[in-house]
Amino acid sequence: MSDIAAVEAVVFKPAGWHEARSKGVGSSDVAKIMSGNWFGLWEQKTGRAEPEDLSDVLPVIIGAWTEPLNAWIYQRRMGVDLTPCARQTHPEHPLLVAEGDYYEWDTTVGVECKHVNAFAKDDEVVSRYWWQCQHQMAVYGWSKVYLSVIFGTQKWERFEVTRDDDAITEMIETCRKFWSHVETDTPPQNFEGETVTVSLDDMREQDMAGSNTWCAFAVDWLENRKPAKTFKTAETELKALVEPDVKRAYGAGIEIKRSKAGALSIREEK
Repeated sequence: MSDIAAVEAVVFKPAGWHEARSKGVGSSDVAKIMSGNWFGLWEQKTGRAEPEDLSDVLPVIIGAWTEPLNAWIYQRRMGVDLTPCARQTHPEHPLLVAEGDYYEWDTTVGVECKHVNAFAKDDEVVSRYWWQCQHQMAVYGWSKVYLSVIFGTQKWERFEVTRDDDAITEMIETCRKFWSHVETDTPPQNFEGETVTVSLDDMREQDMAGSNTWCAFAVDWLENRKPAKTFKTAETELKALVEPDVKRAYGAGIEIKRSKAGALSIREEK
């Protein structure tokens, strides 16, 4: 798929995408539900209102173009691999359906890529996507989600959103109440819901020098940071050597295989 086709797939959405979204509560729906903005969302879920046309919304288009760049920056800065998420349904609450961006392959921690304007405040960004992150943690079983955020063209930041099981329980119950209106085709009324405000300035600092576990892992992190970067660079260069029509390249103890979707994976040769 060309770069342009990949972006159009995000902006215009494949056939059946909107229909699939009407069958459950997605991550981007949760903030509206928790804030009490039910009626407009109910109209969309019941087919009374056309899905929002995002094909000419510039921030959406820019976000679609920069998502792979965002993931690349994250991998380069953090020294980890990211794997694209597959669409998934909550194992116990099938009305919750998520389609996250990426997850860290070795930790199963979610990563959401966002592109905001250069003047956005850190706490406002985290607050805006807090419920979306909780929804994804509920569906995928993650313990945390990292927001990988590009501010305009000058700054990149990573923010950690940790799992809040009490909030998730409340969210699931509230989504159930909303969904009952969809199932019974009963118009809901909007109400004053809960708005999450995360104030990063109010969060405390903690000296971890007295924790033996922290210190042990800190030593490991510091000692392996440079080798990890060398490892990542070698992997990137090796994959670049695999020509487009090669499905398996091997030698010197490693092999690289190409999936049917075109993705390359590297491992020790057996």
